[in-house]
Amino acid sequence: MAQQDDVFKKIVSHAKEYGFVFQSSEIYDGLAAVYDYGQNGVELKNNIKRYWWEAMTLLHENIVGIDSAIFMHPTIWKASGHVDAFNDPLIDNRDSKKRYRADVLIEEELAKIDDKIEKDVAKAAKRFGDSFDETLFRQTNPRVVERVKERDELHERFAKAMNDNNLDELRQIIIDREIVCPVSGTKNWTEVRQFNLMFRTEMGSTADGAMTVYLRPETAQGIFVNYLNVQKTGRMRIPFGIAQIGKAFRNEIIARQFIFRMREFEQMEMQFFVRPGEELKWFEYWKEWRLRWHKALGMGDRKYRYHDHDKLAHYANAATDIEFEMPFGFKEVEGIHSRTNFDLSQHEKFSGKNIKYFDPELNENYTPYVIETSIGVDRMFLSVLCSSYEEQKLEGGDTRVVLHLPAPLAPVKCAVMPLVKKDGLPEKARAIVDDLKFDFSTRYDEKDSIGKRYRRQDAIGTPFCITVDHQTLEDNTVTLRERDSMEQTRVNVDDLHRLIHDRVSLNSLLRKLA
Repeated sequence: MAQQDDVFKKIVSHAKEYGFVFQSSEIYDGLAAVYDYGQNGVELKNNIKRYWWEAMTLLHENIVGIDSAIFMHPTIWKASGHVDAFNDPLIDNRDSKKRYRADVLIEEELAKIDDKIEKDVAKAAKRFGDSFDETLFRQTNPRVVERVKERDELHERFAKAMNDNNLDELRQIIIDREIVCPVSGTKNWTEVRQFNLMFRTEMGSTADGAMTVYLRPETAQGIFVNYLNVQKTGRMRIPFGIAQIGKAFRNEIIARQFIFRMREFEQMEMQFFVRPGEELKWFEYWKEWRLRWHKALGMGDRKYRYHDHDKLAHYANAATDIEFEMPFGFKEVEGIHSRTNFDLSQHEKFSGKNIKYFDPELNENYTPYVIETSIGVDRMFLSVLCSSYEEQKLEGGDTRVVLHLPAPLAPVKCAVMPLVKKDGLPEKARAIVDDLKFDFSTRYDEKDSIGKRYRRQDAIGTPFCITVDHQTLEDNTVTLRERDSMEQTRVNVDDLHRLIHDRVSLNSLLRKLA
């Protein structure tokens, strides 16, 4: 765990040093859990959003996009349940004065038991080699069986406490398991309390006439209140989806782990409207399809897993998270939820407007059911960054830090470098940049030795480096260096566009999904 913490600290440091992520308001000592994206970070972030958007809207004829306002009528949040039920169960340690989410403390305790089980299995696999029967070992080894029983009993108790909203039981689980504060190392816990996460402000020209409004805690409600407008103007027929990318805001008390949990963050959400009774079929479809979207990036299939919810939200009849293995464990990056018809029914009730859908095939009106896919842009960004970071030892004792970013997501697709700053090489390099920049994010770099320039591009994840030398002026060929393998090949300048496009185009990802 200590080694993983060290790696994560290096990734956070790397993100700042190379222009990916900065602490917000840093010259004023920063603002906790708020971050700014630098020149390379914003490009990576935009490429992630573009990959999601085009996978949704280009590959699905029945999905369109909108961009709804951040400020919405306050009654919307009453209808959605956020005013009354958008809370986190928090617990304080009296010695460290630190505050934690009670459910997260217990989930981490469950994860520790899982880790012990996996370590036992890994040791046995190493000891027995090819003759190892993992299934039989898990079923018969006394220590593994006992730990599985312990885990299941704790899981069942935790799930019941969450579903019953039993704060006293959550605290009792923490006490019984002797969970200690990571800072003080003590078990001196307060009671568990609920805390509403919405930011509120006022809208109006006078204090007396001001109306309380909220910064939206999710983007989904903007889709729900517009679904009939989109359906009618777009002549959409069920099943159809509405996609949106936008900012959301939550007053997270326990904001930590860099950009994993922030107070201002960005979501990519798609609400898919279906006939009642067909929602679970579509839930399974989107559960599988969204995992394929992640795996198409090639960051390692084993780094992903599903996590079915122990406690369903008040609006859901099925819910699954897609978790990714970060340096600090498997964490949620996307949620798939079957929201039933709760949201639309609530908005119809609170607005007094008829927002039912008329189904021409069934010749009847009904309130559609909804399948939601919701992914955090910032968490996705962090998962890409963490999986790509590597400190690599090279032949001859040299080292390099490289980001093995999926090429279509890389902030810079290619860098063009004159070998020396004379003899017409810079002019030729500039001409190549001018030709490529219309299709690829292209960078010109002439400072320092060619080796240092390569290392600099490796550190920001640039897939290709193009070196212009004296031979280029003779035969119009350049050296094309590939980031991951560091292989160098001599290619004609006229072939550069095709060679680079084949690797860095989003089409290569989208075709895996089509």
